[in-house]
Amino acid sequence: MNKGILAVVVLVIVGLVAAVVIRKEQSESESPTAGAATQGSMLTIAVIPKGTSHAYWKSVEAGAEQAGKELGVNIIYKGPVQEDDRAGQISLVDQFISDNVNGIVLAPLDDTALLPPVQSATAKKIPVIIIDSALKGEVGKDFVCYVGTNNRLAGKMGGDQLAKVLGGQGKYLLLRYVEGSASTTEREQGFLDAMAQSAGLKPVMDNFLYGGASVSEAQKTSMNLLDKIQAADGIFCPNESSTLGMLNVLEQNNLKGKKHFVGFDATPPLVEALKKGEVDALVSQDPTKMGYEGVKACVGAIRGEAQQPNIDSGVQLVTPDNLNSPAIQKLLSGG
Repeated sequence: MNKGILAVVVLVIVGLVAAVVIRKEQSESESPTAGAATQGSMLTIAVIPKGTSHAYWKSVEAGAEQAGKELGVNIIYKGPVQEDDRAGQISLVDQFISDNVNGIVLAPLDDTALLPPVQSATAKKIPVIIIDSALKGEVGKDFVCYVGTNNRLAGKMGGDQLAKVLGGQGKYLLLRYVEGSASTTEREQGFLDAMAQSAGLKPVMDNFLYGGASVSEAQKTSMNLLDKIQAADGIFCPNESSTLGMLNVLEQNNLKGKKHFVGFDATPPLVEALKKGEVDALVSQDPTKMGYEGVKACVGAIRGEAQQPNIDSGVQLVTPDNLNSPAIQKLLSGG
């Protein structure tokens, strides 16, 4: 082979190799979790929230990142934008499995639909920790453990407080969240259990409606319930978006502060409403601790350490009377 032909062959080979490398890099950059499992020798934990639009999930992320720093692991935090995107969340779990992350911390949008992908992760020896909302699987078999709020208790706390401010008399309205969300379903039932303890408290309608996964959806549903809101003496909402949506409708109709109202999740806008007397109380979870303990349990499971089946991240009732107490201020600051 003469030198001219050899030079052409070499150039062609170099070009083909370069093209393969470029295509590989492009493929990796298109993956939502590209490079997830390759952070040197560090473990990589995927944390998948229900959504990313609510302030609540920012606190979960902060707790997860804090644990990641302390434990020396890489945290990838990614979730669907809206809290009704089941397909999107399932796709993320599948993608993280494909990327071979070391562990997954998941807040399932649906207690049934997320079970198969979680089982797939477990089958591939990727430990899964369930946070915030329960999954209809077997702890210790389908997933490692659950980290979150005692949601039935949390809902009962809200109901007990609303019954208290109503003096055990009057009509009440519950704006539900979405079907399939185990956490809010438990809260709603806890609330109803509390209200049933007072003979003088009656529901303002036979079947309470679901508000939807976003503030705008909850606001729209609440507006459609305006006649029921006007007839009610007290209102309860089981999460951040439903509480904010209801609060907006009360404001638009000059009803803020004129209806007894107990909401959920002590985010800054809701705490401000509490200070102004527009909300009687807020049932507050500890999302920072939830994210922290979720990652901690996941790393422990990867390292072969036994985990408790249920880790309670705690819940407190925030009222105007205890708002400035050290314990509540610590909770609100994420400390």
